[in-house]
Amino acid sequence: MSSTEQRPRITVLGTGYLGATHAICMAVLGYDVLGVDTDPAKIDALASGQVPFFEPGLPELLRKALDSGHLSFSTDLAEAGEFGDVHFICVGTPQKAGSDAADLRYVEGVARDLAPFLRRRCLVVGKSTVPVGTAARLTTLLQDNAPAGTDVELAWNPEFLREGYAVEDTLHPDRLVFGVASAWAQECLEEVFAPLLAEEVPVVVTDLATAELVKVAANSFLATKISYINAMAEVCEATGADVQDLARALSHDSRIGGRFLQPGLGFGGGCLPKDIRAFVHRAEELGVGRSVAFLRQVDAINKRRRARTVDLVREEAGGDLRGVRVCCLGAAFKPNSDDIRDAPALDVARMLQQEGAVVSVYDPEAMENARRTYPDLQYASGVMEAAEGAAVVVLLTEWEVFREIDPWLLGQVVAGRTVVDGRHALDAAGWRTAGWTYRALGRAS
Repeated sequence: MSSTEQRPRITVLGTGYLGATHAICMAVLGYDVLGVDTDPAKIDALASGQVPFFEPGLPELLRKALDSGHLSFSTDLAEAGEFGDVHFICVGTPQKAGSDAADLRYVEGVARDLAPFLRRRCLVVGKSTVPVGTAARLTTLLQDNAPAGTDVELAWNPEFLREGYAVEDTLHPDRLVFGVASAWAQECLEEVFAPLLAEEVPVVVTDLATAELVKVAANSFLATKISYINAMAEVCEATGADVQDLARALSHDSRIGGRFLQPGLGFGGGCLPKDIRAFVHRAEELGVGRSVAFLRQVDAINKRRRARTVDLVREEAGGDLRGVRVCCLGAAFKPNSDDIRDAPALDVARMLQQEGAVVSVYDPEAMENARRTYPDLQYASGVMEAAEGAAVVVLLTEWEVFREIDPWLLGQVVAGRTVVDGRHALDAAGWRTAGWTYRALGRAS
């Protein structure tokens, strides 16, 4: 696969959020790509031009990739083995049931199932987030089971996608990490990412173990920064200080900066929570658990913000939530996504309901996923319907449409003008001018 020959053909194993995005974007860059999944319904949807999740800009790129002839889909691993020069593993690594460890059954399963069809020299590239040491095991598994034997090499190329910005992060990443065991593997990755390298995207070439650590280390750092400012919010609540002013003052320190220094309900989703737990678990297995033990407190602080948001709603309801109508704005774990995995918004909604509140939930994109996962909650078709007759409105996901709500207009349908801003996303002065009681974590009532 030299740069003067035809571009390497790519397979993407797993067409969930990561895999579908990677397959579509690589095809748009001009590579021949085969997306492979065990779910026929998912494959049929993608092949017909339908993205089975919400991600801005991706449906348009899928249509473009399909029309170009560079992108196709299959459920057949034998076809993948014959087709691909470079095989990307993009399956999920969820938290294992009853444990903080990562569940590696999908990563190990796809490597084991693909191996018998690898009959010539090729590169298998992991993109999934895995505990350090996984790549070494997968290398042995692949080479022991592939007809091509040691001609099958493994590399690791961690993903850094932000939901809502996945297209930008794939086509214009802030860095690429190549975890390789040979010069040939590095050359393969350089050919695969040649269009990005031509734009001078920074590249870190390293060993497999370091590449495995990059994603979990980055997520742990971000989680720590988020939980730090939320810990300061707890101190502010106890002292009468204002966490927004505190965060603003800290952000001017060039050593700290303002990114991810946003107080509020905390983080969720399918990455940060499970990744930091798996990182601690793996560190403990390696005998260095004390080095990352602080991440357990990071996780605990994050969880406390959900309960504290319920406390604010209860306080504003007079101390008892039984029979109180509460409007919950948001279900997705973040805006520009329909992902509800470990979503703080739905956690708060469920806790309110468990205390007897009559909860009505609305989200611009995550309603279907929320209904499927939490059918016991009540859902509305819009903001006004969700807020009708509510004693308290609580903002749980900072969608732009919620930021732009007219508090005067909303005040005409609620029973009580009290808003709890779980994301510090609203204009507190504007809402108070409109006659609302405004509450937010870490700010004086």
